[in-house]
Amino acid sequence: MHILITGAAGMIGRKLVDRLVADQGLGGRAIAALTLLDIVAPLSPPGFAGAVRAMEADLATPGAAESAVAARPDVIFHLAAVVSGEAEADFDKGYRVNLDGTRALFDAIRRIGAPYRPRVVFTSSIAAYGAPFPEVIDDDFRTTPLTSYGTQKVINELLLADYARRGILDGIGIRLPNICIRPGAPNKAASGFFSSILREPLAGQEAVLPVDEAVRMWHASPRAAVGFLIHAATIDLAPLGGRRSLMMPGVSASVGEQIDALRRVAGEAAVRLIRRAPDPAMNAMFKTIPGRFDTRRAAALGFTAETSFDAIVEAHIQDERALGSR
Repeated sequence: MHILITGAAGMIGRKLVDRLVADQGLGGRAIAALTLLDIVAPLSPPGFAGAVRAMEADLATPGAAESAVAARPDVIFHLAAVVSGEAEADFDKGYRVNLDGTRALFDAIRRIGAPYRPRVVFTSSIAAYGAPFPEVIDDDFRTTPLTSYGTQKVINELLLADYARRGILDGIGIRLPNICIRPGAPNKAASGFFSSILREPLAGQEAVLPVDEAVRMWHASPRAAVGFLIHAATIDLAPLGGRRSLMMPGVSASVGEQIDALRRVAGEAAVRLIRRAPDPAMNAMFKTIPGRFDTRRAAALGFTAETSFDAIVEAHIQDERALGSR
């Protein structure tokens, strides 16, 4: 099996590579080759005996997507994207990377033609949804995003479904919850504070909280996100029909409930490291983000995640702090 991962140098991309190498295969098939693509050169994974091609490329650049799929990878994990805050701040960059790059990838697959038809796992987002929201959002709730990032993701979902309908690719879009706790340094995602108010205090550092404690979000750990990707790459997609994208399971938690979980794990001293710095614009924006889902469609397909926020914190401790990454 040959696997292509776009966005392979990002946090989830690196963790996905590590998981694939540890598993030594995908869906019962050995992995013979990995193509790892990002705008910075991804590192070759240690311990992998197969061929590795590390590509430093932007999919929106002419010829980059064609080069990435020239060897006809069997499975493509399309993770590459400009994150939410950056997509909102830089309109042109967001559409060029998040939309034009995805269209270039899909068209590069199309130009190879039959019988080539790879499994494509596309990472969409909770930002696909727009207010006003019911108390719990089910699988039939409309996708009417209120950000440029969310709009770009929904357009890509529609492209994925159409290219799948026409037999060009075998695609599934997984709408990721807020991934928390993200390791390493903060990125430009607007939702980054959900991770930093836990990650930094757990490491004995101050964190800034820009919103009030009532703000609620749908969360899953990086460990769960990798599990979603692996599962999406291996299951029968026939039950999806024409609705190729679906929301992933997660944990609904308010900021206050996150802080309570931190208190239970690390004590009051860690909680005192959270500094309140209210940002009315940020607070208003996150009031338009959905915080509770009924994901029975994903559950019926076998997708699983943590069932408590304490479990998300413990996953971070086990996967990151035990490895000395923070």
